Amino acid sequence: MPVWPYRYQLSLKHRIRRSIYEVLRDQLDGYLMRHALVESYKSFTKAGESYPFVPKRELKPRAKVIEQEYSNQNHFLVIFCEGTIPTIHKKYIRFFDSNKVTKETVSEQMVNIQLHKNYTKNLRHFDNLDFGRFVLDMTPVDYAILIQQDALVKKLNRYVMTHFHVRIDWPIDDATENMAQYLRYTSKELYENGEKYAQSLHHKLFENYGFHHAVGGRRTAAIVASQLLKSMDFISTIYVASAESRSLTRISERGVSKYVLVKLPMADIGNLCEAHQLTKDQFIALYLIDINDEYGVGIQQVVYNHSIYSKPPEDGKLRRLQPDYQWLNITDQLLVPIDSTDVYPLPYSTIYSAE
Repeated sequence: MPVWPYRYQLSLKHRIRRSIYEVLRDQLDGYLMRHALVESYKSFTKAGESYPFVPKRELKPRAKVIEQEYSNQNHFLVIFCEGTIPTIHKKYIRFFDSNKVTKETVSEQMVNIQLHKNYTKNLRHFDNLDFGRFVLDMTPVDYAILIQQDALVKKLNRYVMTHFHVRIDWPIDDATENMAQYLRYTSKELYENGEKYAQSLHHKLFENYGFHHAVGGRRTAAIVASQLLKSMDFISTIYVASAESRSLTRISERGVSKYVLVKLPMADIGNLCEAHQLTKDQFIALYLIDINDEYGVGIQQVVYNHSIYSKPPEDGKLRRLQPDYQWLNITDQLLVPIDSTDVYPLPYSTIYSAE
């Protein structure tokens, strides 16, 4: 399994590709964060329903919470690759001519898709001004959307939505075994230390990506896809939004982040304004999507990093799994600007405080 080099370790050609990919990924972060959270909040408001804010305990590593699915919550699975997935992997990541993004295939799905404008060939290209809107139009389709480097244009670093309705069919046992071998918890195969040990590793696969092992379809597909894509010689980013968890999870070479809507009590708003020399009106304009007499509503990003137990051992020796040891830790809690491009996120730590 490759350890991806930093940008300065790449060739000039691949440094340019990495730079373009990271700029486009920043744009995609914004599109999907607003769609998963801001637009969902508006849907609840329009329906006259109170928004079901995520309890803080659900954002702690290893949290086990089972909720209902909310029809007003936008949900999707998007895979964004720096390179192009080799065709040999089609048996696990199901991208074929039948689900390639073309005028014909999109037209066949128009029962489930309402495009904001008539489809044209270049609409699927990331450099099209309407690409972001097109991605959001396509999110209601089952399974995943695949965005990757355009293999047909060799001399340009052009990114394109190549496929939709992409199923992830790599067996979970294979994904678990792959992870366990890389982290040196098994030497050859998943069940070499018995079923109970294998089941513990299966649970750790989910924990490694910020989920409980009881989560449902899209989040399981995101985990399996993330583990499979680690075998590629390019970086990738998985975005999964769940109608149950009311969150957007982003999985990349940088680790795991979760975005959720959060209530900010008036006292916290006053403290943040004072600490960062903002007026209340400035704070509301930059960081809130709604406000009432009791609290404001903003977007919180929770950043996780991996503990030593979810990293390969330095000595490379085989080791024994300790299921009680935690694989993820919270490193940052940030209040994210809503639309402004020149404003920094603000530190806002609330997860380990009282509800």
